[in-house]
Amino acid sequence: MPSAFDPIKLGELTLPHRVAMSPMTRNRAYGTVPNDLMAEYYAQRASAGLIITEGTQPSVVGQGYLNSPGLHSEEQVRGWRKVTDAVHANGGRIFAQLMHSGRVGHSSLLPDGVRHVGPSAVRADVQIFIGDGMGDAPVPVELTEEGIAATIEDHVQAAANAIDAGFDGVELHGANGYLIHQFLSTNANRRTDRWGGTHHNRARFAIEVAKAVAERIGAHRVGMRLSPGVTNNDIHEADPHDTYAALVDGLKPLGLAYLHLFEGPYRDITQQIRKEFDGVLVLNPSTPGSTTDKESLELIEDGTADVITFGQLFLANPDLPRRLRENKPLNTPDHATYYGGDHHGFTDYPALAE
Repeated sequence: MPSAFDPIKLGELTLPHRVAMSPMTRNRAYGTVPNDLMAEYYAQRASAGLIITEGTQPSVVGQGYLNSPGLHSEEQVRGWRKVTDAVHANGGRIFAQLMHSGRVGHSSLLPDGVRHVGPSAVRADVQIFIGDGMGDAPVPVELTEEGIAATIEDHVQAAANAIDAGFDGVELHGANGYLIHQFLSTNANRRTDRWGGTHHNRARFAIEVAKAVAERIGAHRVGMRLSPGVTNNDIHEADPHDTYAALVDGLKPLGLAYLHLFEGPYRDITQQIRKEFDGVLVLNPSTPGSTTDKESLELIEDGTADVITFGQLFLANPDLPRRLRENKPLNTPDHATYYGGDHHGFTDYPALAE
């Protein structure tokens, strides 16, 4: 079996090793436009086998959090170009994670007259930080057939914008309780039409988004993140084994570059997806009460996954692959600076001396 520091082909890219940077919300895109500070942050971490960006909304209505970046305007594309140029100049590879938040958000984040949407008009029992406190998520507008088609097209256009911005590809966020995951669930999706009810119908939206994006930018540039059984953002899945079997069955013919699992309670689903999916399997393994650490790299050696993603450790260690390879000490992440703020806890974590 390969080791974590062997190269691997991902789409048309060759990753120099299999230690990747997980998408992490940092809330520093003031005005939803990527900036020079973000370019510095990502460039510092260009030694990752692959960087997957923080969740990036594909449309105005897709925004769920304060100061999260978008990929739906020319100004945002120009901002992201600074990021991708800086990462590529340092020898890195970077995918944009497209994250439509669906019913997760707050009305204050959207322009007047624009409302959050979801598969059904069912409110998520979550609160959202809105700058001066917390606010309840709204009851979303149930997407019509026309609304679903428009939302799929928003993802397609955002993916095309990502390529224009210099990204090597995109990851579709189908995990952690956001829009694609909401369609997969049995509590946020109460539909009885072709987009809900059976596990095949609930998987349809994810498959159609992936298919449309792959047709526009090439399947070799497309990955999807999934989180079977994960309950983040008030999500419930009554039949995750059947749902994800149906989903993977629908995704397999598309030839996507990878699937990225944010693993929940079902290692057996991970193993089944590993068996059924033909592409690269990227894994952020379940580590209850802890963080993904060097021991997780054994999951590459035993064949469970092809690539392992690290979140908090990459946040605090811009040169994480070197530290793992050479068994060097690790910086400790500062939880107080995770979301929002300036360069403190963002670009000031030290790298090892050469």
